[in-house]
Amino acid sequence: MLSTLSLLLCTSIDLPAQSAYDQWLAIGIDAPASLDAALKMPNAAPLLEHAFESIRSDWARIGKILQAQPTGHLGHMPICGAFGSDFGIMLAWSVICADLAKAAPQTLVVCDDPWLFRHLASIDGARARKMPALWAVTAKRFLRGYAARLKLTVSLLRARVALGNMRKRIIPDAPVILVYGHPDSRADGQDVYFADLMQRITGLKRMLHTDAGVRAAQRLGADPRTASLHAWGSFFALIRVPFQRWTPDTAVEQGRWRWLIARSASLENSGGGPAMNFWQHHCQRAFLADAKPATLCWPWENHGWERDLCRAAAPYATKTIGYQHTVIGPHQFNYATETNVDGVASLPDMIACDGPAYRDELAAWGAPADRLHILGALRFTRRAPAYDPDGAIFVPLSAIRTAAQAQLQAAGRFADAGHMVLVKPHPMYPLPVPARTNMSETKIGLAAQTQLKLVIFASGASGLDAVLAGVPAVRLQVDGLISINVLPSFVDLTTTTLENLQAVIEHPPAPVNVEWDKILTDPDFDAWNQLLTDAKTPLNATSTETQARA
Repeated sequence: MLSTLSLLLCTSIDLPAQSAYDQWLAIGIDAPASLDAALKMPNAAPLLEHAFESIRSDWARIGKILQAQPTGHLGHMPICGAFGSDFGIMLAWSVICADLAKAAPQTLVVCDDPWLFRHLASIDGARARKMPALWAVTAKRFLRGYAARLKLTVSLLRARVALGNMRKRIIPDAPVILVYGHPDSRADGQDVYFADLMQRITGLKRMLHTDAGVRAAQRLGADPRTASLHAWGSFFALIRVPFQRWTPDTAVEQGRWRWLIARSASLENSGGGPAMNFWQHHCQRAFLADAKPATLCWPWENHGWERDLCRAAAPYATKTIGYQHTVIGPHQFNYATETNVDGVASLPDMIACDGPAYRDELAAWGAPADRLHILGALRFTRRAPAYDPDGAIFVPLSAIRTAAQAQLQAAGRFADAGHMVLVKPHPMYPLPVPARTNMSETKIGLAAQTQLKLVIFASGASGLDAVLAGVPAVRLQVDGLISINVLPSFVDLTTTTLENLQAVIEHPPAPVNVEWDKILTDPDFDAWNQLLTDAKTPLNATSTETQARA
């Protein structure tokens, strides 16, 4: 061996001789072709997931410090959301590399990310070869970010002008649901998140989040009960949009995490995310001050804009209601109240839960028990079992592009092995499905599928859909990513990686028998009606009975 150190760090264009290491690990890049595949460190994806689970408290502690800084409300990373930031993954790589540096075998870590490289180089027991250049990437991202913010400003100006007349649609003291502009929501009030509540509850209004552009808002706005937050934006605020950046002070814990924090800021500021957060905060605060809705309910995920919404609503006595509309699992740190800089103060007044599993999950994340009410699942419905051992394999693609690409590889291997495979692209982030023998594209979601023998998922609610349908499911762990586990803790599904997929192909898992009522409950529409239309009194006995049954 050429070195007595256990961790050798290099870039993909500065590889050492093979005799300098026993195994290698590539972080954030495709492995260079010159590396011997036989020396690849095994089970990197499960190892990354385990390390990710160990850094929860570190990320929460760092995030709360950054949230308290002047521009902390503009960043996604400070709220500890695994879907919105890869900072947790960077912390996990730090844990893995620190462990690798302590003992044999000697590991070559190939990393082209200039910020992560510099952080890893500071680890005791690490020896770094030539550092990758930082200034060029920094300058490129700065220019790209400024261009993105200018483009965003033009888009927001168009939305403000086109949708400004919607402002008069929301009368003061009306109950309002605030939703994203999902392509499957309809102009008749049928909503992906809230189903047919607008048809059931008289006077209920629908407000569109600023992520809904002009076309989506105009389509859904054919219903006069629907308005867009863009209508409350001021032209003065628009002038400020190009200059909105998340600029954290990186001197956290004596600068220990400075390179990783700087990396997150550079990445987020290279797009329009912080500026869009600024606009969302501005519009929702202006809306609250103008309309002062009696109740305001939204698909709650404890993102930064939601925490701001709860704080902003308090002075107007608006009852805030978060609807736990989707699955929650152990990797979604942002749900934990320990990630809120002000604890429970930025939680909704009430949280409407899909069922007992998620009420208990949120309680474990720190939500006060008296704010958690089981009102039933609006997005999930009971259905007959869909399992057929001779049926097709269903692959619902993730919203995360890299994960979706890995799912396509898995689908191709099953197809090559003679299995019939149905691939469904994500509705909001579609990925082309290549033509292949035994593999076809479908637009029909899992909930409407029948005769399935297996589901291969990487993130999202598809795993739960499979469990509820009685179909075996496998969670695909992807190199360099966290395949975010969103299932209740008592649901234990098979996990696999691409390198271990052959075992699943040869021996597919059996269905997991989980009682529907243990996870979800049927909607209590009387309780929903009271919750949304009565801002002053607590839920009545109907909701209490629902809780008791659960």
